[in-house]
Amino acid sequence: MSLGTRDILNKGRLLSGTSACPGCPENITMRLVSTALGKDAVFIVVAGCSSIIQGIGPNSVYNYPVLNIAFAAGPSAASGMARAFKMRGKKVKPVVWAGDGGTADIGFASLSGAAERNENILYICVDNEAYMNTGGHRSGSTPLGAKTPTTPAGKKENKKDLPLIMIAHHVPYVATASVGYPHDLMNKIAKAKDKDGFSYVQVLCPDPYGWLFDPSKTAELGKLAVQTCYWPLIEYNEGKLEISPESLHCLDIRTRKPVKEFLKMQGRYRNVPDETVKELEDYIDKMWIRFKELYEGKISI
Repeated sequence: MSLGTRDILNKGRLLSGTSACPGCPENITMRLVSTALGKDAVFIVVAGCSSIIQGIGPNSVYNYPVLNIAFAAGPSAASGMARAFKMRGKKVKPVVWAGDGGTADIGFASLSGAAERNENILYICVDNEAYMNTGGHRSGSTPLGAKTPTTPAGKKENKKDLPLIMIAHHVPYVATASVGYPHDLMNKIAKAKDKDGFSYVQVLCPDPYGWLFDPSKTAELGKLAVQTCYWPLIEYNEGKLEISPESLHCLDIRTRKPVKEFLKMQGRYRNVPDETVKELEDYIDKMWIRFKELYEGKISI
């Protein structure tokens, strides 16, 4: 699947007129996702920014059938839909659309249950690394050192490693993506939608107002996250881990951009102590050692 910019603009099902903030990464992601999905999908939107920016019912700028639902219930509702569609002979993919709070924290139990049952659904986590719709407080996906209203001195813990947790469920497909690499994102969504069983895609969505950067820099931050190897682009497809081409340079520490280039563009990392940056660098190094061993088949999950 290879789409140019004009194709993305013309084929995406996101309509104009959302109430999203300028530079909103969820708007960008929805346009790309809808281009890759086509029309045979329904969305189950877990409580968050996307519950609001889609507009007031019964209309929706998402241009799909949409069920808005509570934090913990998205995967359960999607599971029921998937079984109902199968009984009626309809090839429609239920797509759960949730933020990192509704994925890593409040909604994790039902997410894990749906994955364990290998329900025929696609779960998309739009990861902006905090509870942005309710003020930007920390989530389990907020990274080490990031300042939020509830971690004003910087978060003391590392980000919860959701992709590896989902891989440990032995589902057919797990992938990561970034708004900075639209074709990689669309290609992974296209693969995920065709899987017979559970698929999980986690998309890094830099948030201008939670991360405190110029809204025109959303895509740039999405690229820097990958180039500095803070955010890995991977695929776990039918039991085999692959590193996406955009992240292959991360396998060698000598070819990585310094993570400081990523951090210095964000107000949430203003005046971060050098020792915290070193801790984050160590975390990234260890993460890539593990990915390299998985990629080379030296270890398994």
